Amino acid sequence: MNELVIMKDQQAVTTSLQVAEVFGKNHKHVLDAIQNKIDSAENSAQYDSMFAQGEYKDKSGKRNKMYYMNRDGFTFIAFGFTGKKADEFKLKYIEAFNNMEKAIKKERIQLPSNPMDVLELIFEANKNTDRKVERIDNDVKYLKDNQRIDSAEYSYISKQVSKKVNEYIDMHGLTLTAPQRSKLFKDISRGINEVTGVKTRSQLRQKDFDIADEFIDNWQPSTATVQIIKQMSNVADGQTTLGE
Repeated sequence: MNELVIMKDQQAVTTSLQVAEVFGKNHKHVLDAIQNKIDSAENSAQYDSMFAQGEYKDKSGKRNKMYYMNRDGFTFIAFGFTGKKADEFKLKYIEAFNNMEKAIKKERIQLPSNPMDVLELIFEANKNTDRKVERIDNDVKYLKDNQRIDSAEYSYISKQVSKKVNEYIDMHGLTLTAPQRSKLFKDISRGINEVTGVKTRSQLRQKDFDIADEFIDNWQPSTATVQIIKQMSNVADGQTTLGE
């Protein structure tokens, strides 16, 4: 939003054209709103510090009237606009003005008079802000991703594990002893730990949740686990699945 705030006479300002564009207003209506404020003022000197008349060239080259306005002028005019879009841009404009003024006042910076140097200073300030925002976003994402899953999520994973093991047993029509069932639970738990890189399920992090959930959904016991369970049941040699 800072690109909508420009520098004029060492001051952060915007224009009636920019206000009309971002608020989706007809420029003439914005001019009328400003003119009405000026004409109705009991003390016009108060408005002289807020608004300054200027001009711009349209596509045909014709010179047309416009106004520059500082933060107070913008606030006076824009806060008369209503609607969701208006409220959104009011907040963004105020933020843009504040950021520009902070850049001006920080360490008593003297702004260069060359317009290109001013633009370079603004662009550099914007890049620094973007880098700070990106760093903060990355820090927040890291903290969120590495946060342990909460009790509700842990309970969900545990229920999904039990559900999947029972589905496998039912699907193959198996009658298993407690030790045999334990082998299946150990197999699926070991798989979860391996794909998420944790030692125990209680160490699962937020970023691991979807990975664990997907693994459970696609889980099948390993050949080794199946073979061990068969041996525990004295299954005949040559049988390759528990359900045969």
